[in-house]
Amino acid sequence: MRTLITLTLATVVALGGCAAATPPAPATVPQLTVRVLETLPHDPAAFTQGLEFSGATLYEGTGLVGQSSVRAGAPGQPPATRVDLPAPLFGEGITVTGPTLWQLTWQNGVAIERDARTLAELRRVSYDGEGWGLCHDGGRLVMSDGSDRLTFRDPSTFEVTGEVTAHSGEQTFTQLNELECAGGAVYANVWKTERILRIDPATGEVTGQITAAGLLTPAQAAAADVLNGIAAIPGTDEFLITGKLWPAMFRVKFVPAT
Repeated sequence: MRTLITLTLATVVALGGCAAATPPAPATVPQLTVRVLETLPHDPAAFTQGLEFSGATLYEGTGLVGQSSVRAGAPGQPPATRVDLPAPLFGEGITVTGPTLWQLTWQNGVAIERDARTLAELRRVSYDGEGWGLCHDGGRLVMSDGSDRLTFRDPSTFEVTGEVTAHSGEQTFTQLNELECAGGAVYANVWKTERILRIDPATGEVTGQITAAGLLTPAQAAAADVLNGIAAIPGTDEFLITGKLWPAMFRVKFVPAT
């Protein structure tokens, strides 16, 4: 989510709060890592908030007031279509639901429905609380707000239909950020970490923790922000992952940690 690494402490508190970092998953949660298959270019000015494939098209939502956008095109290429959000909107997670695309805003309290082909705005729907991540599991929207909750919403009305808490035993996991629905699971970036949680949406049980450390060189990492952005590649068991202000994105498989 929220803040650039060069912001002052006061600005960080104003933009993103000062919640404690999510603790690591207990030993009972399967531990995975990433196997890099390919490195692709990524716009280093993109403050990535959402990443998702629909067919061969990669959609990306970016944030920051005055810099937020939705983009669509071939992965690793400049976007074929782009729409910018006017201030004061701060763009957040996105997901495609057939012919339309939903885009969250952080603290503006509105979700924007767009034409998935042209990215033209169709309507706005209000919601309570913050918007962070969003994905579509085929029947419902799954939304995060930075807490330990995944909220389910109707993809037509955006009304809340239920929620679960991300947990393993008695331990819960906060700072759930960008989401990806894939293979019956929800993958959630954990803000300010190099971790992705795999969550069973039926129960909220964390079924895997993926560590994606060391993907950037030290020089790249010095100019970048946090890991954020995960897109399942259709027809494969592979994913694209990237981060805010990252100069690259990575085609990876999630494999057991040794």
